[in-house]
Amino acid sequence: MGGPALQHLYLHVPFCPTICPYCDFHVVRRYGDVVEAYLKRLAQEARGLFEQHPGPLTTLYLGGGTPSFLRSHELEALFRALPWNIEAAEVTLEANPGTLNPERLGLLRELGVNRISLGVQSFQDSVLKTLGRAHGRTGALRAVEMSLEAGFHTSIDLILGLPGQDVEADLAQATALGVEHVSAYTLQVEPGTPFALRGLAPDPDSEAQALALAQEVLGTAGLARYEVSNFARPGRESQHNLAYWRNAFWGGLGPGATGQLAGLEPHIFAVRYTNPPLPRWLQGEEPLLEQVGSLEHLKESLMLGLRLAQGVDLELLEQRSGLEVWPALEPAVRQLSSQGLLVVQQKRIRASDLNTLHPIILQLWDGLERQNPAPLEPRRLPGY
Repeated sequence: MGGPALQHLYLHVPFCPTICPYCDFHVVRRYGDVVEAYLKRLAQEARGLFEQHPGPLTTLYLGGGTPSFLRSHELEALFRALPWNIEAAEVTLEANPGTLNPERLGLLRELGVNRISLGVQSFQDSVLKTLGRAHGRTGALRAVEMSLEAGFHTSIDLILGLPGQDVEADLAQATALGVEHVSAYTLQVEPGTPFALRGLAPDPDSEAQALALAQEVLGTAGLARYEVSNFARPGRESQHNLAYWRNAFWGGLGPGATGQLAGLEPHIFAVRYTNPPLPRWLQGEEPLLEQVGSLEHLKESLMLGLRLAQGVDLELLEQRSGLEVWPALEPAVRQLSSQGLLVVQQKRIRASDLNTLHPIILQLWDGLERQNPAPLEPRRLPGY
């Protein structure tokens, strides 16, 4: 199966030194020769995807798990397994504070990494202990400082609204360090995790106050809220994550990874695939495939795009989906605009408040489904 050049690639590294009690990602501890087997299988999968979708890449994101937990020779083998040209790409690697040192950062630079996403979560020892993190405040501070000193574009993750947390102190510490990007999340307690089994439940009021405080503190420091949970200095937004929020195409490598590639039939806009977990992936089990039609793609694009401060270009969605978008949405758009929930500029719409998206999305979806426009052959912009 052929297709357009692949611009965005996600690579999943499932190995972690410890597994946090709130984590529901596909993660495992290393054992035996499992990393060696993983790297061998990864090289096979990468070659197959490259033959169908060559680059060069615009973004490469190594997530996990903890990619920085790999040993130096394993990181070198991982990058050798990728046949794509990444010279001009944004190359992000997720890291935990305890896995970095100057030598490791130097190797990452040599391998082509130019952006580090640090799982700090908090700069307060008591909060880190509650979260089950392996690092403390001192380790978090040192990791951020080392990443910045080594010249990486540096982003940190923070979890906000936790019991006993001084949210303003965590936010102020992030701005004082001079990071370019902050992903500020509230705690999601997923079924089956230790936190869920202990009956922990987030406090919606505390979380709402925390996000409002994040917008104030980070915004004052020059990090604008460009997505519901993400703040960045101008020009330092995560280009890889923007591809997700714009519902673009991307490839996925590794166990549990998901990709979305262009459909080759007129009635199939995209094909989404999800790789099996590590044991079955190592055995070569095929991914689970899902066909995405034009209307479904359009609904997802509205939901994801409205998470962005810049909103959604409906004219672009018409060109991409082949559907008559504006006639279907105009009544709902006008009503939401009159209620002060949407800002409309020609055919671009954006939410007035990123904290109140749910009712907006439901009303827009309802407008699409009531109109039920007849699908046309998808028309995609060049290079999309």
